[in-house]
Amino acid sequence: MKTKTTHLSCACGAFCLEVHGTPIISAECHCKSCSDAARRLETLPVPEAIRTIHGGTRYVLYRKDRISLLAGTENLREFRLGPSASTRRVLASCCSTPIFLEFKGGHWLSLYGNLWKRNDLPPLELRTMTQDAPDRASVPDDVPSSALATAGFYGRLLVAWIAMGFKVPEVAVKGAIDA
Repeated sequence: MKTKTTHLSCACGAFCLEVHGTPIISAECHCKSCSDAARRLETLPVPEAIRTIHGGTRYVLYRKDRISLLAGTENLREFRLGPSASTRRVLASCCSTPIFLEFKGGHWLSLYGNLWKRNDLPPLELRTMTQDAPDRASVPDDVPSSALATAGFYGRLLVAWIAMGFKVPEVAVKGAIDA
C-alpha cells in the first residue's frame, strides 16, 4: 500500500515541506495561548488570517517522523508568547507564513491549516478548548467540540507516540520573530 505524500509550502514558496501518511488529527483550537499568539502574529504581514471565522486556530497534527523539511529552513523563525513559554510557533520569515506550533517535548507538530489549499485541507475532526472562545455560543456543533482537550485527543497523541517508539525528534530553528 502506497503512503500518501502531501507537499506544502509557505505563501511565497521559499520554504517547502512534505508530510507522509495521514495526520494524527485535524483540529481547531480555541485556547487563550493560540488566540493570543494568532492576534499578535496577525500584526505581521501574514498572507491570510490565522484565526477561523469562529476565532479558533486550525491545525493538522502530524508525527514529527512523518514530516520532511525540504527547502528554505534558513527562513524559519520561532515566536514565543514569553521567555518561559514551553510552546513555540514557527513562521517562514520570507513571507510571514505560519508553519507550525511545537510543544516542548512533543513528538508531533501542529501544522497551521493555512498551509493547505482550501479544498485539500484535511476535514476538521474536532474543536478543542472552546471554553476560551470569545463567543462560545457561536462555535458550531458540526464536529465534536469540547470545553477542554478530550481523552480521545490525548489518546490519539499517545498512540502516535507509541508508534514512534517514544522518540521525540528535534526540529532546529534559527532566530526569532518579535510580534
